[in-house]
Amino acid sequence: MKFKPESNDETLIKGCLEENRLAQKYLYQRYFGQMLGICMRYSKGREEATEILNMAFLKVFKSIHLYQPTGSFAGWIARIVFNTAIDHVRKHARYKKVMDFESKKELHTQNDAIDHLATEELFEMIQQLPITSRTVFSMYVIDGFKHREIAKELNISEGTSKWHLSVARKKLQEFINHYNRVDIRI
Repeated sequence: MKFKPESNDETLIKGCLEENRLAQKYLYQRYFGQMLGICMRYSKGREEATEILNMAFLKVFKSIHLYQPTGSFAGWIARIVFNTAIDHVRKHARYKKVMDFESKKELHTQNDAIDHLATEELFEMIQQLPITSRTVFSMYVIDGFKHREIAKELNISEGTSKWHLSVARKKLQEFINHYNRVDIRI
């Protein structure tokens, strides 16, 4: 069977089942950008995100025989990528154990402050957060997890999850305020 970049997923999956390197290459290339976005939310930068993505695709290729075509193939890959990213965070982060507490009233940024930020600049600010706070922030705000789910996924308490979200929001508020002060001076 001849594989091409434009081969459909079903053809590439069959090639991957046969451990065909060309099929694996085209499948990797097809989903690289979409899946890199997931990894970027849980990493410090593009290099680390690519490392996580490569580990995830190794898992994809090793377990592709488990994929059931009843669901979305991209969704199946995304779940593996997400789990790999969370495993990476667990392995490399040191969690602060804090007492369970009610998180302070949520910080609100002025909408006009955020309106002046480009998406890329906001994303760069998120990547500057400490790893655990960045992970909790991404899981809660971007991926829509609840604190109970985050706590279970990261093996921390719900209070610790709330604390990290509070830290992330506070730091982002500081970054945005600093950005606006610099922007005003220009």
